[in-house]
Amino acid sequence: MDYAILTGFVLVTGVVLAIVAQWRGWRPSLVVVLAVGILFRLVIMTTSAIDTWQPVDFMQSFKPAGEAILNHQDPVLGSKGGWHFLPTIPYVYGLLLWLGIPWEVGGRLVTVVADIALIPLVGKLAGGPKASLRAFQYACNPLAMLVAAVHGQVEPVALVFGVAAFVIARGPGNPDRPGIVVDVFALARERVSALGVGGAVRSALGPGGAVRTALAPGGVVRGALTPRPGDKASIRRALLAGLLMGLALCAKSWPIWLIPGMLLLLPTFRSRVVAFVATGVPPVFFLVTLPVFAGTSLDQIPEVIRIMGDVRPIVGEWSYSAIMVGGDWTLDAGIATFGTRLIYCTLLVVAFLWRRADPIDLTTALLLAFMVTTPRLGAQYLLWFMPFLIARPTRFAWPAVIGVSLWAGYGYLYMTQFDTDTWWALHSVWARASIVLLPILALAMPWKRRVSKAPVTVPETLPRAPVPASASA
Repeated sequence: MDYAILTGFVLVTGVVLAIVAQWRGWRPSLVVVLAVGILFRLVIMTTSAIDTWQPVDFMQSFKPAGEAILNHQDPVLGSKGGWHFLPTIPYVYGLLLWLGIPWEVGGRLVTVVADIALIPLVGKLAGGPKASLRAFQYACNPLAMLVAAVHGQVEPVALVFGVAAFVIARGPGNPDRPGIVVDVFALARERVSALGVGGAVRSALGPGGAVRTALAPGGVVRGALTPRPGDKASIRRALLAGLLMGLALCAKSWPIWLIPGMLLLLPTFRSRVVAFVATGVPPVFFLVTLPVFAGTSLDQIPEVIRIMGDVRPIVGEWSYSAIMVGGDWTLDAGIATFGTRLIYCTLLVVAFLWRRADPIDLTTALLLAFMVTTPRLGAQYLLWFMPFLIARPTRFAWPAVIGVSLWAGYGYLYMTQFDTDTWWALHSVWARASIVLLPILALAMPWKRRVSKAPVTVPETLPRAPVPASASA
């Protein structure tokens, strides 16, 4: 990288401003916040565009996808699998190429514009008197600048739709919201304690039991799906939030981890069903319209779906997998499978522990837990949790932000100064050093906010089936 010193100066300036803003309690106006964020990103994007070093995937995967659209070809097949997501972003790439904008600028323009749009959204996500401070701190976020303006990775595009979905789903009012307000596990323990395991099962499944009562006319399930007076506003919010989350999934597949938090921000079961269904609409639309807009033939669609669903077991750049393979990229199905199972088990535990937390805190905990347990990670993945952690920071939020920014910055700015052999030698040390970040990321989780203190405005209760006389005897 030719402009590493200038880029590093901008990034350090951003960190200093963000910390000073926290210390001094700055509340800058939206105009000032956007001006700072735009200035930082335009400087880095300009120097990155004219740099002799360009990211490999940016040139060899993303650009061919845009060129494929320009030539009315499928972006997945046209990039030889380099692009393995839906064609939503390649459509924009193709348009910018058609307008004659050089790829080094146009490819980054997509992500930089999305990252700038994220700045006020982070403020909206934070809410309350510190909203402008949080927006300013995201405007100064060094990792966001690296990912959007240097690498041109599409994480900001997925995040701008995902965070917008959260803001819309939450709606007006108190920014603090409760999580799951019905402790189903406590109810289950209570019934098992009163009736025993067998009695509780018979009570739930037998004639007149809780399950049949819930499903019967007038039961809790049908009652939850029945329209209520004043329900139109929440349904409109649910529909829009779901469509936005669907667009986030059109950019990449990982925003699936954002869906639980979005659904919990909606006030009723019916609105959550609407949002869940709406989330699937944009991905299905962009998939079925491939023959129309991308020139994909019908017999190619199964192959496109197969490539999009194929996750190569590349490990060795992050965490324990880097230690196990010596810090080099490796295809290792055993480590990848173990890591995938570890992720699922860990996220289930985290979802249980934070089930009563504010949905934003739940989302932060899930994303940070993913980073701690995943065996495969690119530096851009570390942006996933940034808007949520910046909006609702924890005690170790800024150590985590600075730590991952230093790690990513070393890869983007320093390692790119050398030839291929030297780069690989540095990569081996850099990848294994990531293990140091794991405890910091774990500490940054919102441990003290596992139960939201927000008032419950919409009580959600489950009917308690009567205890049969025979079971209590």
